[in-house]
Amino acid sequence: MLTRPRRNRATAPIRAMVKETHLSVDNLIYPLFLVDGKNQEIEIPSMPGISRRSEDAALREIEACMNLGLRNFVLFPAVEDALKDREATYSYVEDNFYLRIIRNIKESFPESSLMSDVAMDPYSSDGHDGLVENGQILNDETLPILQRMAVAQAQAGIDIIGPSDMMDGRVEAIRDELDDCGFENVAIMSYSAKYASAFYGPFRDALESAPKMGDKKTYQMDPSNKREALREAALDMDEGADYLMVKPALCYLDVIHMLNEQFDIPITAYNVSGEYAMLKAACANGWLDYNKAMPEMLLSIRRAGASGILTYFAKDYATLVKEGKI
Repeated sequence: MLTRPRRNRATAPIRAMVKETHLSVDNLIYPLFLVDGKNQEIEIPSMPGISRRSEDAALREIEACMNLGLRNFVLFPAVEDALKDREATYSYVEDNFYLRIIRNIKESFPESSLMSDVAMDPYSSDGHDGLVENGQILNDETLPILQRMAVAQAQAGIDIIGPSDMMDGRVEAIRDELDDCGFENVAIMSYSAKYASAFYGPFRDALESAPKMGDKKTYQMDPSNKREALREAALDMDEGADYLMVKPALCYLDVIHMLNEQFDIPITAYNVSGEYAMLKAACANGWLDYNKAMPEMLLSIRRAGASGILTYFAKDYATLVKEGKI
């Protein structure tokens, strides 16, 4: 044999030299669930190791992450039902606890990068990402609400706005409003290919934001569709998105790869709650080795073409790196 590929796998230094994909803590974005109050750190049963945190606990968690070299965070509010209404007005009121916590995180850790969530469902009494009327999700009537929400978040100190709602035209509407209000340097990471997936259940447990009626299939993408993701991504890029996101990640690695091949702006992916829960359950039962399977899962998303990965594994991965185990 003249050609023996195993020669390039013979030793650890050789394998490191020819490694094609590199995953760094810098590629990871750590989701945090926020609640109002003090001394609150409530573990989410369907997401072992992940908690809802009040401001003081969130600041401690961010400090611990920063000490591990993890600097990127995406923040989600768990809002009490009493504060929810049909038009999600709590999302932009001045005494909103989510906006207050953002301001205080940015003041305490100015070197951190904070990403928001823009959608009506955390604040909506209907539990949908858009305005509901007679059982229908109204697209155009939702856009002004998303604009106000995005500007309020930018004023609080958010670096990257994250529209997760999947309303048509929302990226352009948000970009125009941000620019008009003097926030032209605030970026938009659009959930461009967000699928109507079965893997969101634990996240909805965390925020208690499941739809009160129907489902989200009229605005989130059909899991059967791939080419449609190109159309969604192209629209978002033309409307001013700075990043294009695919959600979920594992069942849609082909979509991540396709968008990375087709577009010249960063592609990101959301390693969602169901994917996290699946691996955690398998490892808890002794079926998989967590310290080996978890990095492999993240590496697969990076290899597919994601520059940034939103993942609940981020802190654990950063810990393994810090300890020299990866």
